[in-house]
Amino acid sequence: QVQLVESGGGLVQPGGSLRLSCAASGSIQSINVMGWYRQAPGKQRELVARIISGGNTDYADSVKGRFTITRDSAKNTVYLQMNSLKPEDTAVYYCNIVYYSSNYIGRRFDRWGQGTQVTVSS
Repeated sequence: QVQLVESGGGLVQPGGSLRLSCAASGSIQSINVMGWYRQAPGKQRELVARIISGGNTDYADSVKGRFTITRDSAKNTVYLQMNSLKPEDTAVYYCNIVYYSSNYIGRRFDRWGQGTQVTVSS
């Protein structure tokens, strides 16, 4: 079993900052991709940012220059630093990992976190 524990969401005023964390644990041999997605009410889930094992990153155009994704491979943890937050960033943020299982050698899986609410409002 693989578990993802997210933290760091909350209520912040426009222009403020938050940092999300997601720690993965369990039967993990290696993690290929760690990322953050978000889903606002009435909208589809969308990619916010992801980081590949080699260190390459992808960002949604709407967050470029404001959000930064980093990874601590030793701790199997991914962070999302969110600055200059806007009301349109309000959503439930989900952590996602693509990993190779230590129980099923050579097989790749993905896992979602439970989500953490981010609300940007004055």
